[in-house]
Amino acid sequence: MSALHNRDPKVSGAARGTLITVLIVLAMLLAAALWLRGPGPMEFAPGQKVALADYHAADPTGVPAALKDAPQIARGEYLARAADCIVCHTSRGGKPYAGGFAFTLAFGTLYSTNITPDKETGIGNYTDAQFLLALRRGVRDDGARLYPAMPFASYTFLTDADALAIKAYLFSLAPVHTADRADTLSFPFNQRWLLGLWSWLFNPDQRFKANPAQSPEWNRGAYVSEALAHCGECHTPRNVAFALNNRKKFSGAVTAGWRAYNITGDPGTGIGAWHDDVFVYLSEGHAVGHGTAAGPMGEAVDGSFSYLAPEDVRAVVTYLRSIPALASSDLPATLAPPADSSHKVGPMSVGSRGKEVFEGACASCHSWSGVSPISAFATLTGTRAVNDPSGTNVAQIVISGTRRFTPPGILSMPAFGSTYSDAEIAAVANYVTARFGAKGSSIGEHEVASLRRQVAQ
Repeated sequence: MSALHNRDPKVSGAARGTLITVLIVLAMLLAAALWLRGPGPMEFAPGQKVALADYHAADPTGVPAALKDAPQIARGEYLARAADCIVCHTSRGGKPYAGGFAFTLAFGTLYSTNITPDKETGIGNYTDAQFLLALRRGVRDDGARLYPAMPFASYTFLTDADALAIKAYLFSLAPVHTADRADTLSFPFNQRWLLGLWSWLFNPDQRFKANPAQSPEWNRGAYVSEALAHCGECHTPRNVAFALNNRKKFSGAVTAGWRAYNITGDPGTGIGAWHDDVFVYLSEGHAVGHGTAAGPMGEAVDGSFSYLAPEDVRAVVTYLRSIPALASSDLPATLAPPADSSHKVGPMSVGSRGKEVFEGACASCHSWSGVSPISAFATLTGTRAVNDPSGTNVAQIVISGTRRFTPPGILSMPAFGSTYSDAEIAAVANYVTARFGAKGSSIGEHEVASLRRQVAQ
């Protein structure tokens, strides 16, 4: 008892002060984390969301009406296409869904996994519960965490029925015995346990809810865009924790060395003035006066959007039209008109080497005016890429070509990455943006070298 009576009040006060300080710091950290999490991807829209069981309009999930009564595998094939699984899980020249696709990041390289039903190297032993956990929570069958290059924070909105239909389709494929490639991430990014905290913060782990205040077409577009096609994974900027910053939803970002442009309703730097061209672009990968999809967007069109029912593409367009407009401060609001048709007229301040490369490799298809006499797919005038002062996508297209599965009779641009040096690609990118864009780029050979590394697989 004497020890209790003799307790030093100064010590007790210091302990209480320390405890209060710790609690304040923890509260501040929690508040900062919650602020960093930000709003969900569909919280911009007015209206109170409800569970699907309480939504009395047409079910916005699942497949189009024409496939409603199709077998589960057929429905799963459509949904897997809509989710664009094949693009990320197929390496260049590799077998479909067998993995090995490289994600080159600032802190190392990730490789996609084999999702064929091979029991040793694929997902052939996954139960339904394990598949749902991996797809929507980012947790493998062995309990290890998946990196968010796998867009489980978007797939979390998939219904059980749709997720298991995708599984049924994948399990109907021929097994491919291909071991996964080892990732090469540096510390601390190679510590998968940290992803548990990331998932707690940024993966809502909740299924899609409908918004009765919006139209049935909007709700279908929201489901296709967010839960399946995961458009925000490329078109929404990321925060310091590499999670989507939905305060700047769909305003554009650089992903895998390519720039995914602004697809908000801003009329100058977004798609607010595109009218029906958005539907055509998503369906075919080209819209007259706006350009041709290339890089990851070209792959998304070829591997996903071109397979979707027209009503689903229309629904996506309806949803995109509702996104709050945000202007891209680094892009011109007014695109440049066609250039002079004479090769003697044009920018000379960017150096003669760029003009020489353009004359030797580009002018025959694209013309000196930028309006192609061969194919509308090759017209440069009016495209966002040549009006982008960063020159990123122009350089990437020169490096990689369009890499498109275009219809017969449509030209596909070849890759020139092995033909020209980094300095030459930088020079021609700067020449093209200066000649055909509103403001020329000043990309350098070191930046081109970095872009080249990000598309090498």
